[in-house]
Amino acid sequence: MMISTIKKILLAGIALALNISMANGQHKEATIDIDFTKTYQTISNFGASDAWSCQFVSNWPDAKRNKIADLLFSHDIGADGSPKGIGLSLWRFNIGAGSAQQGEESGIKDEWRRAESFLNTDGSYNWQNQAGQVWFLKAAKKRGVKQFLGFTNSPPVQFTINKRAYASGGKVNIAADQYDNFAAYLSRVVKGVEQVSNVKFDYISPINEPQWDWSDGGQEGCPYNNKEIAGVIKSINKVFMTEKIDSKILVGEAGSINYLFTRGDKPGKGSQVNDFFKPGSANYIGDLPGVSKTIAAHSYFTTSPMATAVKARKTLADSVAAIKGLDYWQSEYCILGDNAGEMDGNKRDLGIDAALYLASVIHTDLTVANASAWQWWTAISAYDYKDGLIYIDKNKTDGNFYTSKMLWAMGNYSRFIKPGAVRVDATISSITSKPLLVSAFKDGKNIVAVIINPNTDEVITGFNTQVRFTTSYLTSQADELKARKIDGSKITIPARSVITLTGAIK
Repeated sequence: MMISTIKKILLAGIALALNISMANGQHKEATIDIDFTKTYQTISNFGASDAWSCQFVSNWPDAKRNKIADLLFSHDIGADGSPKGIGLSLWRFNIGAGSAQQGEESGIKDEWRRAESFLNTDGSYNWQNQAGQVWFLKAAKKRGVKQFLGFTNSPPVQFTINKRAYASGGKVNIAADQYDNFAAYLSRVVKGVEQVSNVKFDYISPINEPQWDWSDGGQEGCPYNNKEIAGVIKSINKVFMTEKIDSKILVGEAGSINYLFTRGDKPGKGSQVNDFFKPGSANYIGDLPGVSKTIAAHSYFTTSPMATAVKARKTLADSVAAIKGLDYWQSEYCILGDNAGEMDGNKRDLGIDAALYLASVIHTDLTVANASAWQWWTAISAYDYKDGLIYIDKNKTDGNFYTSKMLWAMGNYSRFIKPGAVRVDATISSITSKPLLVSAFKDGKNIVAVIINPNTDEVITGFNTQVRFTTSYLTSQADELKARKIDGSKITIPARSVITLTGAIK
């Protein structure tokens, strides 16, 4: 590769000159530019949820449950320098509504989708409930996770209108006169969980995907319109202030990102950015001291085709940027639906196909929507969908577990991009049949770059001496965050892979 092909550094930026290895043996050039003077969002965390399998996996033999915890949370390095886990920086704890105690009478047929509650029918609390999930809380903290979020899919059944953890007829399942009781419950849970686990919830997310009906009994769930959401949030804020609970209240968790910036097809349930955070709006809660200055949504059903995904995320980013001080979190995703024929959410895929698709979603949410957090849905799945990072046999006491390449592809981001890192501008000119995707993050003098190569051609890259990349971590069909030292002027990016480069600015 000739030095003249490398672009000169612009301002404080760097350039990486790439050669594309073609089938005929010829090499053609592409260039990555990283400009440190153009900065975007500050990263808050990368996370995943304990719903619902953790309640049973914690009963598995100690060696297996600890290995699963290592895979999710560990920052340890193996003998060859490769990470033992993906180092999640946030863990989501499902605060159950009590369908598990109701058993068959809950109306939720699959017991693996029921959830326990800390609240007893007589109004007392049992902090020994949700013991399996509490075990994973402790395991996460022991391995260095520092951020924790408690979320509810439904208020406790004691407070719902139909006394079940899912709704009737798609209508809200909690009356306004129960908002304060729900808020008091969440306050008690924050304190009680800290007592039994020594883990404090940094965030409480009381409402999940309020746009959906939640009337089929498939899982716990509760619909709300924006006015009802604002009422619940105001009650929780009031109680948290009185009880001196400093866990921040996370708002949104919209079922689709479109509900943040459009009115959508659900009257009274859309335009949530402006409705909740624009001063003067009817449901304004942005000035409440207990509310996180964050709007959250889920990336479901908006990720394909790429042009459509990018357009929606640009609109979302503009909407959030119009509200001073507001951040956006992508707070739940797994691969669902047919995704415009690009990737079917049915059936497990432990291989690289699903992993490359997932990586492209993370990339687009970070680089176009400016998401400051990116969180996966269920970390451990017993189902035949693309909904797990780790898969298990559907067995309450023992079984086998299976890692997916999606786990490791997420690790290409979560293990290396730390809370507080700032995304910097990274662009690429590529002659590959499918575009290479690149993102870059600066943390002090440390620099992390993630490159996704979906092509069947490998890429050989050289980099400018203004930054020194020292290690690469490769996820491919054959590798799982495989570490390799960078000791020359070129790096090989294999076909159909995700690679993270770590180093420092000179």
